[in-house]
Amino acid sequence: MITLSLLHPLHKTPVQHWSFDQETVIRLGRSTDNNVILYSAVVSRHHVEIHRSEIGWLVKSIGTNGTYLEGKRITEMPVEDGMVIRLARSGPNIQIHMTEEKRDPLKELLQNRRKHQPSEGSEDKDKPQSEPSVAHSHESLPHQTTVINP
Repeated sequence: MITLSLLHPLHKTPVQHWSFDQETVIRLGRSTDNNVILYSAVVSRHHVEIHRSEIGWLVKSIGTNGTYLEGKRITEMPVEDGMVIRLARSGPNIQIHMTEEKRDPLKELLQNRRKHQPSEGSEDKDKPQSEPSVAHSHESLPHQTTVINP
């Protein structure tokens, strides 16, 4: 799983989070077809792609105003847990965290069986309510939008 956090511009504390579990490419930018939408004048419509590769996750800058790591402009580089990228010289800071998924084969089997079993008049009362789903597909969630004032 990979989690992106928008950091407060002054305090550098997280103000919003986005977690991705199944995606192989995560797109950030101003356009509504991105996974993470950031409204800022300095953020390009399609600014950054974070994608899985054979060596792990990679950050790729595709925006006009560039992407910066520790003040240096980057084009593409491996993601390191906890790294902070800045979209454009004066844009938002995004912190990237990677976590190893703890897989529970029995839980996965039960979830798959529930998905494929036709419900026999049993509404949601038979489904456990205490297990919120963490894995979300890009299509099943509405786009998450953040407005950033320059």
